[in-house]
Order: sequence, then structure tokens, then C-alpha cells
Amino acid sequence: WELTDTDGIKRLQRRFKFGDFAAALDFSQRVGQEAESEGHHPRITLEWGRVGVEWWTHKIRGLHRNDFVMASKTDELFAQTPDTAAS
Repeated sequence: WELTDTDGIKRLQRRFKFGDFAAALDFSQRVGQEAESEGHHPRITLEWGRVGVEWWTHKIRGLHRNDFVMASKTDELFAQTPDTAAS
């Protein structure tokens, strides 16, 4: 995960690579389902073979412990995906 600053708001950001669009879409959906179950939602950017995920807490305009927890859960979801390569 990379710590970034967008418009003065610190965020956790990571890009994940996949072999095709279908795998990237499936991962995006699984991240979205986990986010919905936790009531904490990231920015997800879906492209052919790539998914970008950014975690931050909108209410405090920065990072909270939950963002780090969700980043870890995102990594777990990625680890469960066959034939992937992170960047």
C-alpha cells in the first residue's frame, strides 16, 4: 500500500493486476461486498486487467484505523484470487 495525499486528504492506495477484465471485475465486486458488509467504502477504479483501491475516511477527511483494517481485508481478498500479480 502507498500513502498518498489527494487534495490534502491522506489515503491508502494500491493497484492490483489481473489477467483479464473478468478477473478484475470479480475482485472489484468482492471488495465492494466486503466494504458494504463493513459499512466502509473505498474508491474502486476498474480497468481491463487492473483495479485501483483507495481507502480513507470521508467523515474525518483522512485515515482512521478502519482504513488499515480494510486495506488488510482487501489484501486477503486478492490473495484468494487465482493467477494474480500485484503492483
